[in-house]
Amino acid sequence: MQVNNHQLSDITFVPSPNFDSRPSDEISLVVIHAISLPLGNYDTSLIRDLFTNNLKIDLHPSFQDLKDLRVSSHLLITRIGEIIQFVPFNLRAWHAGISSYEGRENCNDFSIGIELEGCDHEIFTAEQYHALNQILRTLADEYAITRENIVGHSDIAPGRKTDPGPFFMWNKIKL
Repeated sequence: MQVNNHQLSDITFVPSPNFDSRPSDEISLVVIHAISLPLGNYDTSLIRDLFTNNLKIDLHPSFQDLKDLRVSSHLLITRIGEIIQFVPFNLRAWHAGISSYEGRENCNDFSIGIELEGCDHEIFTAEQYHALNQILRTLADEYAITRENIVGHSDIAPGRKTDPGPFFMWNKIKL
């Protein structure tokens, strides 16, 4: 796996309109998230639709809360370990929201967001950990990301976010 022009090579790229420029070239943090739409349902196309502003909110009652929401992540890892990129790494994806890391606000400014298809109530798959570790090694080489700077969404938005949740096995991160 390689990074070419701030995109992973040999994976699916689905451009999201939900990004903007970073305030600087700094990329020093990776934020791990979990997402399923609706909660506990693993239909990758719905996540893709959310990140590309194409989600039909009448498909499920819980989607009403997502009306007019504009979010994205740099990467999504599906349950089978497929990797989809939505935003090049040099651009600011809108994944962290109100956040803080080591006293610095607005983590989107200096982080890469990785969504795992999953939720707080179920284990993640071996294929997801394998893909995540490949990605993390690649990002460490390309952007000098260290193990200490790989965190969960709950770490940068405590009280507001709980993902990747209690079933995420941090000991499976091999950097």
